[in-house]
Amino acid sequence: MPPLPAEAAQPVVRLLPRADARRLRHGHPWAYDNELVLDRRARAIPPGTPVRLEEAEGRPLGLWAFNPGSRIAARLLDRDPAARIDPAWLDARLTAALALRDRLYPDPFYRLVHAEADGLPGVVIDRFGDIAVLQPNAAWADRRADALAAALARVAGIRTVVLNGSGRARAAEGLPEETRVIAGSLDGPVAVRMNGATYLADLLSGQKTGLYYDQRDTHAFVARLARGGRVLDVFTHVGGFALAALAAGAISALAVDGSAAALELAAGGAARTGVADRLALRRADAFEALAGLGAAGESFEVVVCDPPAFAPAKPALEAGLRAYERLARLAAPLVRPGGVLTLCSCSHAADLAAFRAACTRGLGRAGRSAQLIRTGFAGPDHPQHPALPESGYLKALTWRILA
Repeated sequence: MPPLPAEAAQPVVRLLPRADARRLRHGHPWAYDNELVLDRRARAIPPGTPVRLEEAEGRPLGLWAFNPGSRIAARLLDRDPAARIDPAWLDARLTAALALRDRLYPDPFYRLVHAEADGLPGVVIDRFGDIAVLQPNAAWADRRADALAAALARVAGIRTVVLNGSGRARAAEGLPEETRVIAGSLDGPVAVRMNGATYLADLLSGQKTGLYYDQRDTHAFVARLARGGRVLDVFTHVGGFALAALAAGAISALAVDGSAAALELAAGGAARTGVADRLALRRADAFEALAGLGAAGESFEVVVCDPPAFAPAKPALEAGLRAYERLARLAAPLVRPGGVLTLCSCSHAADLAAFRAACTRGLGRAGRSAQLIRTGFAGPDHPQHPALPESGYLKALTWRILA
């Protein structure tokens, strides 16, 4: 998309009289299309333009990124309606985000920016040393991708930036799908040391940004429980739970995934970690694999299922909850008494209570009794916006199977 012109005088967009201005005044960072006056003038404003959002009576609500073609028509950029989205503004937001991560992690491998929670709406940035994967999932950020790359170089010393333009969020903003290097160069997968294991992340053609940093803490928790046991890791991606468990002393791990490319990276990570002799890989449909292992009488001390989002949006919620219930029903019989089962959900539409209830039904249908010993969420490099429940998407339940 062409760059935006300099913002000399910001356009004004107003709320409809019936809109709930209090919700926005009290911190919610999104205004929806059915809350705004979208007349001919407003619809002519180019997507991604910063606008001065006002209440129906003219009271300013700050500077917002506007996209008249999106359901989320305005995203809060700054409470100051006179703010300018220039290099200094970008540097300040990235500096604040970096300060948190520098205190959390000794090495520069983490989620650097978690969208609205870090004051950069729709922007996700995962860091891999001096490489960053940028997901500009809102029009304002997509049109400033090069400016964001330059800010990453200034603030964090990032030399290579991969623009990952894929996923439902970009489609909802009317943005094209594309993945390309926009700064520096990249040669092959990147090695990431985490929880004692080495993972290989494909930043150009892997899933999402190449690695799921959000499960770091749950990987570590499950790995402690896996020492001396056999592990089944379903939806393993590049070795997720399996490699962390083997690094912590698991006897063996079976890693199941439907992607041959992901399993190849898992094998490479296992070799670099020094645990290749204890890792078995199986390319299969997850539900078929679980059913087959059950029919064969297999059992494990630790079973983990970390699927993609079964309920990414409200229309898919009912079917998604049935899928989580089925997953629990098939996985629970594979856990030896005294062992643990971890079930995960990254579905925005399925809140914790609904997800836990679906898993509980599945355990009951499998005839297993259990204790819930941990409820986990994304790590602290994935902060939650207090007014935006959607920013706390990840849930991980660990059950101790009693009988």
